[in-house]
Amino acid sequence: MAGNWAGTYEYRAPRRIAVSTEEELRAALAGSGPVHALGTRHSFTDLPDTSGTLIEMSGFDAPAVIDAESRTVRITAGTRYGVLARQLHEAGWALHNTGSLPHISVGGATSTGTHGSGDGNGVLSSAIAGVRFLDAAGDVHEIRRGDPDFAAVAVGVGAFGILTELTLDIQPTYLVRQDLYAGVSWDTLLGDIDAVTSAGDSVSVFTRWGEDLGWVWVKRRATDAAASVPAELLGGRLSTTLEPLGLGDNVTLIGEAGPWYERLPHFRADAEPSRGDEIQSEYFIDRSDAVAALRAVRDVIAPFAEHLIWTELRTAARDDLWLSGAYERDAFIIHFTWENHPDEVTEALRVIEPALAPFGARPHWGKRHLLERAQIERVVPRLADARAVFERLDPDGRFVNEHLVRVGLRETR
Repeated sequence: MAGNWAGTYEYRAPRRIAVSTEEELRAALAGSGPVHALGTRHSFTDLPDTSGTLIEMSGFDAPAVIDAESRTVRITAGTRYGVLARQLHEAGWALHNTGSLPHISVGGATSTGTHGSGDGNGVLSSAIAGVRFLDAAGDVHEIRRGDPDFAAVAVGVGAFGILTELTLDIQPTYLVRQDLYAGVSWDTLLGDIDAVTSAGDSVSVFTRWGEDLGWVWVKRRATDAAASVPAELLGGRLSTTLEPLGLGDNVTLIGEAGPWYERLPHFRADAEPSRGDEIQSEYFIDRSDAVAALRAVRDVIAPFAEHLIWTELRTAARDDLWLSGAYERDAFIIHFTWENHPDEVTEALRVIEPALAPFGARPHWGKRHLLERAQIERVVPRLADARAVFERLDPDGRFVNEHLVRVGLRETR
């Protein structure tokens, strides 16, 4: 059985079936036994695994259907963001934001609360206006924004059925320019963190927690291709290259405005995503706690610095989706990209997670973390409510797996 995209988790499911239509999916669901959907394999844990049959959804990628009147697009769940984005742009439309990788599927990314950045930008799931899914019996369900179960299923973590289509909000297409600034200090960040994160429509801070903060990657909407930007930002200076980040040649262009879908992701859709052979961890905290949380991590991370590739700091606007990391609070997001050193990463998380615990840190559902049911119930206030919805939609527990039980999203079978 193949592993995840990064090569750092090997799926243990004894069977795998690839489907590309609802008819094929219904046939794959026939019978009994555990099943689970598998998207573009960007989770770093056993979240999408199963003791039964993995149903591979990457072929579920029919062309998008745009409804200009309602400003929505209907897409199949296996569609990758890079593919959808190009279709939208060519028709004059756009999404409100994207994640750093355009290679991820819309169904998988929204199901795990994947985000992007921007003080005013909701996580990717916040664009969902409706979902269509098949339950364990192969019956079709459609749930729209405002329906009773919507707040649970919009970030549904594969716990209740298999998504086949999603309807997303769209807006007129726009240009984005992205730039990198060096020399913004820790004192500046900790002294006025909002000034840093609001410097553009989407802002990422890359740091290795040393004496120097690192780099501030700013993405701004632009009115025309010739739009200029300040040569300095909060004491930092404009860089002409992304080379200091060590991300290789697969990154998107800086220093000139271009279509949103070629600038908001960090990586190009026509190149390999990120570097691979890595482990990722990520935690959402209330933005008001950002400074204290950063100081807490700085106090404990030094012994693990050699195992860290980068930490990326981002933000997201609050929403009302029960399992979103930004549920009912504007989020500050601390992301760790680690070397593929599983034991050392585990030891690091055993120190970092207690340091973040006073701030109610919520884990990204698809990343590596050590938190279990009791801990997560303390920081995800609607966890039990979401679990109850999933139990009702999947009463026989066919979508239950060890991971979902461990984190409190399903009950033991």
